[in-house]
Amino acid sequence: MKTDGTFLTVAQAAGKWNISERRIRVLCSEGKIPGAVQQGRGWKIPLDAMKPSDGRIKRTENLISVIDEKKRLLDTLRPFTQGELERLNEEFVTEYTYNSNAIEGNTLTLRETDMVLRGLTIDKKPLAHHLEAIGHKEAFDYVVSLVQQNEPLTERIIKEIHYLVLADKKEDRGVYRRIPVSIMGAAHEPVQPYLIQPEMEKLLSDYAEDKTHIVSRLARFHIEFEAIHPFIDGNGRTGRLLVNLELMKAGFPPIDIKFADRVSYYNAFDEYHVRHDLGAMEQLFARALNERLDFYISLRKENN
Repeated sequence: MKTDGTFLTVAQAAGKWNISERRIRVLCSEGKIPGAVQQGRGWKIPLDAMKPSDGRIKRTENLISVIDEKKRLLDTLRPFTQGELERLNEEFVTEYTYNSNAIEGNTLTLRETDMVLRGLTIDKKPLAHHLEAIGHKEAFDYVVSLVQQNEPLTERIIKEIHYLVLADKKEDRGVYRRIPVSIMGAAHEPVQPYLIQPEMEKLLSDYAEDKTHIVSRLARFHIEFEAIHPFIDGNGRTGRLLVNLELMKAGFPPIDIKFADRVSYYNAFDEYHVRHDLGAMEQLFARALNERLDFYISLRKENN
């Protein structure tokens, strides 16, 4: 590691401490790395600076340890057959589609969502809400196929998932937005259109080099993806599908953020943007994953 003899760059500190460059910049801006000096748009970090303690991990480490233990147990049990996995995903996708769409304002009930996915039309419900349900299911099916191919996460993959999600807005499918937007009541302002491309590239780069637990990695990735808000619509649904893509690639079951938990979900974004605290989103993801692991383990124990 080459340095100027006195200071480390952000990239060098990230490599030394095994955390992302984005996190290093946040810690510097919060004054949590003593002696760090801003230089232009970058930071110079003292060579002898100590890695800051991370309160975010301490708040979730117990649940994450439980999750890891359950994952190890799951791996020792007889695996599901391809047919069993397909059936589990089929049962999961209806409730998942209902919750993810309901968070964004879709008015279909759980039962109505199930009926729409079976090819029926619900009287007095908007056509757009029917298309959102169908598009979300098709997007999840595509995510499952990507897991089977172990496809790396790229901008192309993200745009393809979004293309399926945004079934009701054909001109905006799979393309980055071209106008500024704001999120009503949110503590963060999405980036300007001309910054979307470089910010997405940086987000994917930071995610690839992040060596923290999958729950923490995805909590941070999800918040920052939604902060960029790359598409004119469908960012939340796309972002939650990306979380499940990466969880399933890592051998975990998919999770479902419930419509009933939407206030906690929204608050988790504000906790990060206002207090730079990832803990709320980590906890939300960890609880959902823990619940899903319990379900998978119970099924496999019955089979064993």
